[in-house]
Amino acid sequence: MSTPLDMDRIAKDLGAERRGKVVSRGGYFGAVQLAAEVAARFRVPDGGGRPTDPSWDEQRLVRLSTTTLGQLEKLAEKAHASPMQVAALLLERAVKSAAGQE
Repeated sequence: MSTPLDMDRIAKDLGAERRGKVVSRGGYFGAVQLAAEVAARFRVPDGGGRPTDPSWDEQRLVRLSTTTLGQLEKLAEKAHASPMQVAALLLERAVKSAAGQE
C-alpha cells in the first residue's frame, strides 16, 4: 500500500495555494477520475462477489441504446467495473449536478 499524499504540504513546498477540488468531465482525465472513484467507493460484499458501492440499496432495469451500452463498456473496461456500475456512478453525478449539489 502506498502512503497517501499530503496535498497541503506539496502545495506549500511548491509555493502554491490550494483553492479547491478540480472536477474532470471527459477524456483521459475523466476516465482516470472515474477509475479512482471506483477504487475508492467499491468494496467486495461480505458474502463475496463483485465489488460494489455499499450505499447502493436499489436495483432497477434501465433500457439503453446499443451505442450507449458500447460507450459504457469502454469506460467500464478502463475503470475496472461493470458497464452498469459505471452507468450508476455517472447517473449519480448527473443528478447531483442537475440538483445544484456539485
